[in-house]
Amino acid sequence: MINAAVLGSPINHSLSPLLHTIAYEHCGVEGTYEAIEVGAGNLSAFLNETQKNSLSLTMPLKEEALSLADLVSETARRISSGNTLSMRNGKWSLESTDVAGFEYSLKSNGVTNLDTVLILGAGATARAAVAYLSDVSKSIKVITRNPARKESMDLASAIEIDYLPWSLTQEINSADLVVNATPGTAADFFLASIEKPKGVLFEVLYNPWPTKLAQAWSSSGSYVVDGLELLIHQAISQVEIFSQQQVDRMALHSLMRTAALKKLG
Repeated sequence: MINAAVLGSPINHSLSPLLHTIAYEHCGVEGTYEAIEVGAGNLSAFLNETQKNSLSLTMPLKEEALSLADLVSETARRISSGNTLSMRNGKWSLESTDVAGFEYSLKSNGVTNLDTVLILGAGATARAAVAYLSDVSKSIKVITRNPARKESMDLASAIEIDYLPWSLTQEINSADLVVNATPGTAADFFLASIEKPKGVLFEVLYNPWPTKLAQAWSSSGSYVVDGLELLIHQAISQVEIFSQQQVDRMALHSLMRTAALKKLG
């Protein structure tokens, strides 16, 4: 039986309990899933005491888990981040489904054949994006305000990254794909520079929706992929890990998205 939870802080807004419960019912899997508040620095104590066997991790725990897991997947090491802990033979195994989340989100929305990619931000979500996109694109540019994160971004990428200063806002108009992996309203800085962008915007945020960036992008006539896609597809991959069985991804995606949109209002 799956005895699962999503951990993080803050956590009361999480849609993961809804999504996983729908998945377990649809797949005929016996399991429970709840949201538990766990702040930075408290994951070790939680793992030592918990009876859970399957855990989803959100901020601020994705990097903290790397030093606590008994086994760490190659993908999690590559992006210096893990969002999925599962107990196997008495050991915690850490994986990341965020990279697969980007892959399935983009492919299912017909976003392929990418020459140029621009990523806004350089945190854990940005590293997951670059891990997938550096395998399928010819050029990746990253605009970041934090130069200290370049080393971990380079480790995640299969190709050389071109780093640009935050001031080069016009770059968003020329890329085949722009991924906004910045928190909150940080990307509002780029709004005034939007002029009929060439490519697709992947806005990893989803609540509230639309973000100002997504609204402006859509109003210009260009295509937007929302962050709900990423949330759902990474969750489906987690369900496969927790249940140790493959699922009908597209059928489950449809059920999850309908329920999530209803919940979000």
